[in-house]
Amino acid sequence: MSNQTQFFCPVCSLPLSEEEKSFTCPKNHCFDKAKQGYVNLLISNKQGTHGDDKLMVKARQSFLEKGYYGKLRDEIEFIIGKGNVLLDAGCGEGYYTSCFSENNDVFGIDISKEALKIAARKCKNARFAVASIYDIPLCDESVDVVVNIFAPDSPSEYLRLIKPNGRLIMVTPMENHLMELKKAVYDNPYTNAYVEPSRDGFVIKSQKEVKYEINLETNEDIISLFKMTPYYYNTSQKDIHKLDGYNDLVTRVEFLITEYEKI
Repeated sequence: MSNQTQFFCPVCSLPLSEEEKSFTCPKNHCFDKAKQGYVNLLISNKQGTHGDDKLMVKARQSFLEKGYYGKLRDEIEFIIGKGNVLLDAGCGEGYYTSCFSENNDVFGIDISKEALKIAARKCKNARFAVASIYDIPLCDESVDVVVNIFAPDSPSEYLRLIKPNGRLIMVTPMENHLMELKKAVYDNPYTNAYVEPSRDGFVIKSQKEVKYEINLETNEDIISLFKMTPYYYNTSQKDIHKLDGYNDLVTRVEFLITEYEKI
C-alpha cells in the first residue's frame, strides 16, 4: 500500500493515520473502523441520503457475481493497467474494485454502508470509506486514476483529485443499453440520452464500446438487473410487475468506456 495517499479527516482536512481499530488525524479527530474494515467519513450534517439498502445491495451482488458484466470488467481492468493509486468512486459492493486492487493501490468510496460491508469483506487489500462522491476525503492531486462506473458524476472533485497527466475512466450506458429489458416493462421504451464526452480540464485519450447480449436465465436475475438501473426508481409498480411473467430474457448491453487524461 502507498504511504503517501491517505484518507483525510472530514472535519479538519488533515491526513488520517490508520490504526488497528480506527483512523486518527493529528488533531485527534477519531473515526472508528467498522468490523468489516471500512471507515465512515460522512459527516452527519452533510448526509442527504443513505445509499442503497441491504436488499438492493444483495440484488446487485447476486447479479454481478454471475458474470453478466464480466466482459465489461475485463475491458476496464485492461485500460487501467498496473501500479496506479486508484479511486473507485461509487464502488458499491466491490465487484469491480476487487479486480482493480489486484495490481493497483485502491481506495473505494460509496455512500451506502451496506454496500461497503460487502466490499470490505471481499477486498482486504483496498481501503474503503463511506463518503459522498461530491465531497471525497482524499487530498488534491493524490491519485493516478479515478474510475466511475455508472455512479453520479462529480467533475470538480475528479479534477481536484487526479494528478497532472493522470486519468479519469468513465463508464456510461449507450443509447440502446438494455433495450429488450425496457421493452418488457414500458409500452413506449426510450433510448438513453446521449452524454457529451468532453469535459473541462481533460482531453479524451481513448474510447471503447463494449456491446454484447446477455441471457438472463431466471426471473430473479431479470428483477435484480432492473433494480440496478435508474429506471427502477421512476417506474410504477404496475409496470415493474410486468417482469413477473418472465423467467428468461435476452437483452443487449452497451457500454461506453471513455478514458480521459488530465491536462
